[in-house]
Amino acid sequence: MSRSACSLNVGFVAGVLFVLLVYFLVQQQEAISSLSVATTAAVSQWMTDKQLIKAPGEIQQIKATGEILVASDVHRIADKQPTQDPVVASDVEPILDKEPIHDSEKGEVVCTTESETLGHSETCEVDGDVRTNGTALSVSLVPASWKERHEWMISPYSKAEIIVKNVTVTQLQDRAAAPPCTVTHSMPAVLFAIAGHAGNYWHDYTDILVPLFVASRRYRGEVTFLISNIQYRPEWLVKYETLLRGLSRHAWVGMDGDPEVRCFPHVTVGLRVDKELTIVPELVPGGPLSMADFTRFLHETYGLPRGAAVSLTREPDKKPRLLLIHRGHYRLLLNEPEIAQAAEAAGFETVVMELRANASETEQARLVNSFDVLLGMHGAGLTNALHLPPGGVLIQVVPYGNIESIARAEFSEPVTDMGLKYLDYSVSVEESSLLETLGPEHPAIKDPDSIHRSGWTNTFEFYLAKQNVRINTTRFAPTLAQAFDHLRQQ
Repeated sequence: MSRSACSLNVGFVAGVLFVLLVYFLVQQQEAISSLSVATTAAVSQWMTDKQLIKAPGEIQQIKATGEILVASDVHRIADKQPTQDPVVASDVEPILDKEPIHDSEKGEVVCTTESETLGHSETCEVDGDVRTNGTALSVSLVPASWKERHEWMISPYSKAEIIVKNVTVTQLQDRAAAPPCTVTHSMPAVLFAIAGHAGNYWHDYTDILVPLFVASRRYRGEVTFLISNIQYRPEWLVKYETLLRGLSRHAWVGMDGDPEVRCFPHVTVGLRVDKELTIVPELVPGGPLSMADFTRFLHETYGLPRGAAVSLTREPDKKPRLLLIHRGHYRLLLNEPEIAQAAEAAGFETVVMELRANASETEQARLVNSFDVLLGMHGAGLTNALHLPPGGVLIQVVPYGNIESIARAEFSEPVTDMGLKYLDYSVSVEESSLLETLGPEHPAIKDPDSIHRSGWTNTFEFYLAKQNVRINTTRFAPTLAQAFDHLRQQ
């Protein structure tokens, strides 16, 4: 081949390679440009999400006492900036006053913790496309579109210091992570545990029944109860079956190991206690309720016949009835016959009776409702004041040992909120069995505050577990007279 032909061939090949190189560079630049645009859009979208939804670490765990934590699905509207940060730490009332939104496109999780004085309650209100899994004891919110994942561990018992298996509440990242529904419910649900102090009559109402009324009454019976920890308290459901049926027209679900994936428009996880054995109306979700509303519901559900205590103004010849609660184990009233005689002398028809925890709740409620005054030593039995007719009287005998603040916190304000008259009688050291058993020089006698400072165990041991009382009926007579005068003035 000639030199000129060879040069021509080399030139041709070089030209072809140059054209291919130029073409390749142009295509690469377009691809890079396209990738850059896509990446910029993704980063921009991610930054927008970061402004709307906080980083997972910021709300992944329950926050400090009293905080409210919200993780919401925020819908993006073109050219419209969000007006509220969905992670909120604020007062309880504005959140709880808000009506639930049954719209899966506007789902949110609102979790709260309470201060020590309110019982350390932990609750979550989960609204939208909500799915429960009993096997995992979990509640998940399914977002309408991609969101960051958030998770909370919530105690389903109203006092979080009681150890029960926690419920995992999760805002899922995307719909693909959601288990498919096997059962779909059109109504909301309330998930709670019967555990801890359940079985103690006062705690049954304080820790579970009153908070359950607050959580579910807004639904007027159209609610499903998801109950955990049943295996430890199966008798509890039998005892309070009538009340549960009064709050829900639907069968309850045992959450422990429930194999179904249940879908709800709204789930309340946990029960909140605002005050012991009473209701703070302004903190009730869905509208105000009071303790008087609860006792009215209770009386209607049990079919209690008396809607008012005896009025001595209208029925001056009728004797009001007084029930003296007999205690059979500890914290005894050692002179019950004398106390009964003093009550008779004050003008009452008096009955001494033990109210047993394992008795039929309906029958016991109707029995107590037939009396106008309930008298007894500080203890769970005084919770039966719930069944007294409005206008009735509770007289609490407070053992020696400076425990008035404890006794009154458990009964004084609650009983007043029920529409009853509250009276108490503080036992003197001379009326206490401790003076004889411990001697006058013992710290429990000379300095009760020192016992309180040593802790609750000692306080309970000395003043509630070991103490019996012999009431001085002469000293007690003015308290009985106050109860009688209250009924006279109605």
